[in-house]
Amino acid sequence: MSVLGNIIWLLCGGFLSALGWLLAGLLWCITIVGIPVGVQCFKLASLSLCPFGKRVIRGGSAGSFLLNVFWFLFSGLELAICNALLGCLLCVTIIGIPFGKQFFKIAGLSLAPFGAEVVNE
Repeated sequence: MSVLGNIIWLLCGGFLSALGWLLAGLLWCITIVGIPVGVQCFKLASLSLCPFGKRVIRGGSAGSFLLNVFWFLFSGLELAICNALLGCLLCVTIIGIPFGKQFFKIAGLSLAPFGAEVVNE
């Protein structure tokens, strides 16, 4: 079922979300200091391509907190707003609710991606 959900997900805006993560990752990788942030963006772009069958486990340390603060100020808010808006649009219909919930999961991850681990269910 998750394979079918991921295929429909790409058509319902998942590709746009992954494209946003890839663009943010490329912008962060321009500087040497931003490469770890860019690598995290690329990992989350892969989650944006196939979110069904995966869940997020929160954790972290002081280092991930500092990275999350910089991330929120420079990239996180924009990505979170875009994903939350797409989630709201999809939740208008009953069929779109599972896809909207995935967008909300990614929007929450957009606010603080460091210290979070994505695992298969």
